Amino acid sequence: MPSLRALAEAGATIPLVLTQPDRPAGRGRQLTPSPVKIAALELGLHLAQPVTLREPVWLASGGERPELLVVIAYGLLLPRALLDWPQRGCINLHASLLPRWRGAAPIQRAIQAGDATTGISVMQMDAGLDTGPVHLTRSTPIGEHETAGELHDRLAVLAAATLTEALPSLVNGASVATAQRHELATPAPKLAKSEAALDWRAPAAVLVRQVRAFNPWPVAEAALSDGRRLRIWEAAVLDAAAVPAAPGTIVSASRGGIDVATGEGVLRMLKIQPPSARVMEVEAYLAAHSLAGAAFVA
Repeated sequence: MPSLRALAEAGATIPLVLTQPDRPAGRGRQLTPSPVKIAALELGLHLAQPVTLREPVWLASGGERPELLVVIAYGLLLPRALLDWPQRGCINLHASLLPRWRGAAPIQRAIQAGDATTGISVMQMDAGLDTGPVHLTRSTPIGEHETAGELHDRLAVLAAATLTEALPSLVNGASVATAQRHELATPAPKLAKSEAALDWRAPAAVLVRQVRAFNPWPVAEAALSDGRRLRIWEAAVLDAAAVPAAPGTIVSASRGGIDVATGEGVLRMLKIQPPSARVMEVEAYLAAHSLAGAAFVA
C-alpha cells in the first residue's frame, strides 16, 4: 500500500491494480478488502481481484501493455504470460537482501536466524522463485527487540522510498540489473502453525528470536504440564548462562515476568495470552492464575 501511494504521488500513470480477493477476517469472519484495494479505490484506480492469475482477466482489464509491472507481496506465482506482458517486464520489491532469504517469509526468517541487517531488493522477475537479477538494494538494521510485524511495517515504508528512487531508470531502461550469486541463496519457506510451539531444550536466545519472528502470526506457544496453553507475545533473555534446572522449569513467577529454564539460559515471558482471552502483561495473568507446581512441557 505505501508503494502504491508512492507511485501515485510520483505522478506515474497506473492503468491497473491487481490485488487478491477479499478475505474473511476478524471474529465475525466478515469479507475484508486488502489495504491495497482500499488505497486503489481512494485513488480512483482501475482494480481487478482475480482468484487465479492463470486466467488472463488482467489482460482484458489492463488494455494496452504497460511499461512496467510492480509486484509487492502478492502471494501468487506469476505465470509466464503475465511476466511477458509489460514492455520492460516485472519487478518485485522483495523484503530481504537477495540472495539472502528467497521465499514467502523473508522477514520472519531473518529475525529467527538472528540477522543484524535486512532490506529491500528491487528484483527483475523471472520464472524462478526470487531468482532474478537485482537492480537496487537498500538495507536497514533489525532492532534488537523488533518483531516481525514491526519490521514488516518499516520495510513497507522503505520499499516505497526504494521504488521511487529506482523508478526513473527502470522506466527509461537505464538500470542494469546484477545477477544473484545463487550459491549464496537461503530459503525462507512459508510459516506453518506447527512451528509455533517453543522447544525449551533450545537456548533462550533462540526462543526469544522465535517469539519475535512469530509476532503477529502464528505467535509462539507453550504448554504447561497441567494442560494449560499460553501464547507468548513478548519475551526476553534473562540469563544466557547455563542454569541448574531442566528445560521448561519455572524458575520464578512474579510481576516482572515468568522465568523459564531453557537448554541454555533463562527466558522471561513478558506478555502472554491465555486461550480465548486478550493479550496481557504477566502480572495480570498471575493475579488470577497460579503456577505453583507447574512446569512447561519441553
